[in-house]
Amino acid sequence: MSPSVVIVGAGFGGLAAAIELVRHGHEDVTILEKAADLGGVWRDNTYPGAACDAPSDLYSFSFAPNPAWSRRFAGQAEILDYVHDVARRYGVLDRIRFGQEVVTADFDADRGQWVVATAGGEAFTADVFVPAVGQLSRPQVPAIPGRASFGGAAFHSAEWDHGVELAGRRVAVVGTGASAIQIVPAIQPQVGHLTVFQRSAPWIVPKLERAYLPPRVPFPAPIQRLERAAWLAFYELVSTGLEGSGAVAGVLTTWANRHRAKQVSDPALRTLVTPDYQAGCKRGLMASNYYPALMQPNVTLTTEDIAEITPTAIVTADGRRHDVDVIVYCTGFRTHEFLAPMRIRGLGGKDLHESWTGGARAYLGLTVPHFPNLFIVYGPNTNVGAGSIIYMHEQQARYLRLAVDRLAANGGGYLDVREDAAERFDVEIQGRLEHTVWTKCASWYREANGRVTANWPGTMREYGRRTRHFDAENYDWTPVPSS
Repeated sequence: MSPSVVIVGAGFGGLAAAIELVRHGHEDVTILEKAADLGGVWRDNTYPGAACDAPSDLYSFSFAPNPAWSRRFAGQAEILDYVHDVARRYGVLDRIRFGQEVVTADFDADRGQWVVATAGGEAFTADVFVPAVGQLSRPQVPAIPGRASFGGAAFHSAEWDHGVELAGRRVAVVGTGASAIQIVPAIQPQVGHLTVFQRSAPWIVPKLERAYLPPRVPFPAPIQRLERAAWLAFYELVSTGLEGSGAVAGVLTTWANRHRAKQVSDPALRTLVTPDYQAGCKRGLMASNYYPALMQPNVTLTTEDIAEITPTAIVTADGRRHDVDVIVYCTGFRTHEFLAPMRIRGLGGKDLHESWTGGARAYLGLTVPHFPNLFIVYGPNTNVGAGSIIYMHEQQARYLRLAVDRLAANGGGYLDVREDAAERFDVEIQGRLEHTVWTKCASWYREANGRVTANWPGTMREYGRRTRHFDAENYDWTPVPSS
């Protein structure tokens, strides 16, 4: 009999897990989604200019290529349409329970099952529990003095208020990360004045959009496969630079420096947008229209720290008052609080977040000792510094499915990763991460204590090799008496 599975989250990760299971005959699959629609970050991030910063032929499921991508880096609406289409085609749409926010999950060792409770008071039981809530799902707004006193409209980029009119108004964008470099050029032509508050300058290379072949070319499928393979090879090469390859890192740095020099003619502005940290230490970005937007006369870039917010202005540390009507916080997500705010308890009532004091960790980014039959999608140390997280999701989904296959073959019971295996893996990964660029500065990849909890230190293909087979020797299997 096939084990029952409850998945939390109907984004790319949750759908990857559900589709993999269903495609291989595991029908007892339920997805719990707190929102009213699927799509994860592509449902939530509807800000102007929202688009993928990885090429869509790679940022899509390998088993479901989309010959209709309108451009290489697809926009939010197009990606969300793709997610809906894949969920329908592969029979998982009807398995999603919307409006179900999971608050707790407790493992019942006597029954060998997880009891999952939602905010609405419902309870679900399952043999296997799969949190797939991602690392970028909980917006973070900094605790700036006076923030609550602001009298105008203010919102996070992932919670865009489309009812707020920006035309002719004074708008502040706080932050210069991945969302900001898309928002700034999108809204700059319509606002009265745009003030961009930069804490650290991002490394930016040009977005290679222009050479993309439209879907109307003959034989689009082979061309897409070639494009996907080429981008995969490119990102694998870039990954070696992040791991410490001097030659590759040097080429990437030169590329970014030339892009900046070509697009920013004002020497003073060029100084402000030149990063003061090693390329790749923070998330690298692709944009061909961000620097030109900063050059426009209705845009001001400030690098002074924000001291406070008043009802009508943002005041910086130099005492300058920036009068604004609207504030957009492009300040990222609460990436260090893996699986929060869910409370997850394993064997003996062990609390997952308490066991993660000092930084989250998981064997292959998937399993944690004392939390049997729990498989995390997009867990600790599975983010990619360069490439497509969808590729990683597919590898994790396969490993999960192989584990479920093993449970089915064993007639049930539960699998618990061995502590020694988890410890060896963690020591290896953290040791390799010490030699990467991600230890050279503060970023969302790292904890306050310096531990890198987000990123995988190798290539995507290495991760694929290491999760290709379910390594049962690293798990303890416990049978559960049938009732």
